[in-house]
Amino acid sequence: MPVPYSLALAPLRHRLRSGQLTPTQLAHDVLAAAAEGDHHHAWIHRLPEQSVLAQAQRLEADATAQSLPLYGVPFAIKDNIDAAGHPTTAACPGFRYTAANSAAAVQRLLDAGAILIGKTNLDQFATGLVGTRSPYGACTNAIDPRYIAGGSSSGSAVTVALNLVSFALGTDTAGSGRVPAGFNNIVGLKPTRGAISAAGVVPACRSLDCVSIFAFTAGDAWDVYRVARGYDAADPYSRHPEPSVHAPAGRFRCGVPAASQLDFCGDAEAARMFSRGIALVERAGGSIVEIDYAPFRAAAELLYHGPWLAERLAAIREFFTAHQNEMHPVTRAIIAKGADYSAVDAFEAAYRLQDLKRQAASEMNGIDVLAVPTAPTIYTIAQVEADPIGLNSNLGLYTNFVNLLDLAAISIPSGMRADSLPAGITLVAPAFSEPLLCELGARLHQLSGMSLGATRFELPEWPALTPP
Repeated sequence: MPVPYSLALAPLRHRLRSGQLTPTQLAHDVLAAAAEGDHHHAWIHRLPEQSVLAQAQRLEADATAQSLPLYGVPFAIKDNIDAAGHPTTAACPGFRYTAANSAAAVQRLLDAGAILIGKTNLDQFATGLVGTRSPYGACTNAIDPRYIAGGSSSGSAVTVALNLVSFALGTDTAGSGRVPAGFNNIVGLKPTRGAISAAGVVPACRSLDCVSIFAFTAGDAWDVYRVARGYDAADPYSRHPEPSVHAPAGRFRCGVPAASQLDFCGDAEAARMFSRGIALVERAGGSIVEIDYAPFRAAAELLYHGPWLAERLAAIREFFTAHQNEMHPVTRAIIAKGADYSAVDAFEAAYRLQDLKRQAASEMNGIDVLAVPTAPTIYTIAQVEADPIGLNSNLGLYTNFVNLLDLAAISIPSGMRADSLPAGITLVAPAFSEPLLCELGARLHQLSGMSLGATRFELPEWPALTPP
C-alpha cells in the first residue's frame, strides 16, 4: 500500500520531531510502498532493506541526530550519481560500476540525516528530455502512464510524485531537472552551475551539468539546496557562492516572451495553461513585461545543434569507442554526432554564445525574473517512440538556454490541463538567485490550488524560507 501520509518536509518533520513517527517506522512504510511494484519503471536500484533500516537505526542511536536538518527524511538519487557501495549505471548496464565513495552532494545529505532509498531511472547517459531511452524500461508519467515522465531525470521526479520519497536528486544539462517536474506536478530546482558539487556524477556535458532537486514544494527544494550546496575543490567547475538575490517584499517585475515568440507546438491546452501561470504571477504581485525571447531561443538551439554534442562524446569517449553496441540506439546515434564537430566549430559556437549572453543580459536587465512554459507540450510514449529525436528537441524550447547562459531556474506546478495532465511554469533568474526563485515559486504554488504530485495530499502552507 502507498505511504499513508505526506512525505512533504513540513508535515513529515512534525511527525518525526513530535514522536508520532520514528525513522525506522518511516523506513518500513517507504520500503513497503516501494515493494508494491515498480509499475512506472522509476527505479534502477533500490537499496536492500537492511541497508535502509541500518541508516534509520543509526540516526535513532544518536541522541543529537534529531537536530539534523534532514533527520529521517527519505530520498532518492538519479543513477548517474554515486552512492558508496552501490552500482552506478547511467542507465547502461555495460557501463555499470560500484562506487567507492558517495558523490559530494549525496554525502552532504546523508550527513544531514537523510536516508537514501535507491537510485532512479533516466534517459541513458542523461541524454534526453523524455525518459524513454533506458534499457530498464520507459519511465511513465506518475499521473497518466500513457504519457512520458520527461527526462532525463525521469525516475527521480516520479518517485517524488508518487510519495515514495520526500525529495530526489537529478541532473540538469538541457532541462532534465525541470521538464520532469512540470510533467509530474512537483517542483524542480535547477541551481546555479557549480553551486552544488558535481564530483561523483557521471558527466553529460561537464561544463554545463548541474545537480538538480525535485521536491513537493519550493520551500522543500530550498531546504535541500541549503544542505547540498557548497564549494568543493574536487569539482573543477565548483564555485564559491556569491551574494544571494532575494525576492522583493512587494511587487516584482516579471519578463515574458512576446506573444508572437511563444511556441506550443500546436498544443492549445499548453498555451492556455501558460496564460493561467502568468495570471498566477500577477496575483502573486508580478508586473508583466514583454521581452525579446530571440536570444534565449537562439542559445537554446546551440545545445542540440552545435558542438556541445562533442562534449557528450568526450564525457564517455573511451566507453563509446569500445562498447557503443551496448548503448540504447537513440542515445548512441545522438552521441555519435559529436564526432562531426571540429575545433573551429567549437570556437565559432563559443563566440556566438558570448554574443547571445550579452543580448540576453540586456533583456534580463530591469526585470526580477523571467517566466516561460516549463515545456511547450507533452507527448505520449507512443508518439515519442515514433519520432524520438524530433519530439525530444521540441521539449527543450524553454529550457536548453538556461545553463548555457549561466542562469538558475525553478519549475512550479501551475494547474491541471483539461486532459487531467499537470502543467508547469518556469521562473528563470541570474546565477545565485535561488532564494528569489524559491520565494516567488512558493507564492505561485500556493495560489495554484494544486495537490502534491500524484497524491491527494494538499499543499502545506508555506512559511518564510529558512535564511541562508
